[in-house]
Amino acid sequence: MMPVTPFAPPPLQRRRRLLPALLVLAIAAGVAAAAPVHAASWDDVLRPTAGPAQSIGGPAAGCIAGAARLPPDGIGYQAVRLSRHRNFGHPATVAFVERLGRRAASAGLAPFYVGDMGQPRGGPLPFGHGSHQTGLDVDIWFNLDPKPHLAPDARESLDLPSMLLADYSGVDPKRFDRRQVELLRFAATDPKVDRLFVNPSIKKALCAGVGGAGEGDLSWLRKVRPWRGHDEHFHVRLSCPIDSPNCQPQAPVPPGDGCDASLDWWFRDGPPGPIPVSTVRPSAPPRPHLPAQCRMVLNGR
Repeated sequence: MMPVTPFAPPPLQRRRRLLPALLVLAIAAGVAAAAPVHAASWDDVLRPTAGPAQSIGGPAAGCIAGAARLPPDGIGYQAVRLSRHRNFGHPATVAFVERLGRRAASAGLAPFYVGDMGQPRGGPLPFGHGSHQTGLDVDIWFNLDPKPHLAPDARESLDLPSMLLADYSGVDPKRFDRRQVELLRFAATDPKVDRLFVNPSIKKALCAGVGGAGEGDLSWLRKVRPWRGHDEHFHVRLSCPIDSPNCQPQAPVPPGDGCDASLDWWFRDGPPGPIPVSTVRPSAPPRPHLPAQCRMVLNGR
């Protein structure tokens, strides 16, 4: 674990009392950092900062103070790949997962797997994602087959199949059906959710009404956005919480259901294939320029 640098030289007892308050004040005031905060040490820090939760910056250049940990097990879900230490996020994100799990269980769906959320203090991840930095992102795996309860150590390597046909031309009806559509609908209609990402071929299937997606109120489709990859899981992003004035929201989701020329664009050269491995696990992690407040988060208690 990375050594933690204290902020100031008061005696230890005073420092323990002062640091959480100093951290909150510095974040609120936008204290300038002496140098840019880069990606080198975020994955070395194994615990969140003390104090109230605040998401800072944007999804691909930010951090979080006061993150909460998602319990490994809950009603309707199991968290997987816990050795990555990425089951942290804003308390609103933890509450969303727990809410989604209860709603899915009430509907009779099998438990879903929860993948990456974020690191204890957010920030850039060494591989796998360019986002997931502010504690407002979470990956939900599509596999809704009946599954046994597994000990955490047994969740490191699981069969998490793609929902698409081998040529990426559409969804595999043996794997993607009403269950997945219902879970997506539950997630997209949650009032805290800003948007969620699925493979363009999955979005196209939803627009075509697969699995009952065309039944009833279709306004939820607006939040379902196409993005490469995302054929084994969907990626949920929450809106900036009211307690986080330094959180940078994305541009609003365009009006309409997204079943239009913006979706057709993804298929101009044929069905979007898999993401190249080099972008999933790059040899050198990206080094975004983070907000100045993130230095206090990285070095705080």
